[in-house]
Formats: sequence, structure tokens, C-alpha cells
Amino acid sequence: MNNILIILALSILAFLGLFVIPVVMTRWASHKVIRIFRQHGAVNAQGARTLADLGLAPLGFFDRLMKPRDYRPQALRFLKERGILHSTADGRFYVSEAGSDQG
Repeated sequence: MNNILIILALSILAFLGLFVIPVVMTRWASHKVIRIFRQHGAVNAQGARTLADLGLAPLGFFDRLMKPRDYRPQALRFLKERGILHSTADGRFYVSEAGSDQG
């Protein structure tokens, strides 16, 4: 009986680690990314900024190895899919104020 409980507990922890925690962290990073866009005034096409200007440029290979996991790239992808994050023709980005109030 104890072995079954241990296996069940480990299975639940594995499920949380693989599926739930990344979703929660991406959602938390989404709010952080929106705040960064607002702080830099990138809330419309005229105020759009590059990801490098916002400090959201993808990390290099060695930086990714040495730092904890960064969920901001997933958050950017999530916000684009939701229609909250928009891009201009020249590759700059801005957050839609109307869409950013959604969850």
C-alpha cells in the first residue's frame, strides 16, 4: 500500500512539473511582459519598440545554460496568439491596451 502511495505522489508531482507549473509561469510572465511594454510606452504603433529595446530579446545559447528558465519568450508567443501583442512592418512590437486587460 505504501508503494502505491509513493508512486501516486511521484506521478502527481511529475504531472505538476511537466504541465501545470509551465502554464502558471507563462501566465505570470505574460503580466510581466505587458508591464514592460507599458513602462516603455509601447502601447500603440507609434510607440512600438524592438524586443532588444525592451530587454526581451532571446538569450544566447550560453546565457540560457547559465540562467534559470525564462518564460518570457513563451509569454510573447502567448500574447501574439491572443491578439494582445502586435507587430509593425519594420519588426517593432506594441501591446494593445484594449486587449491587455483580458486575462
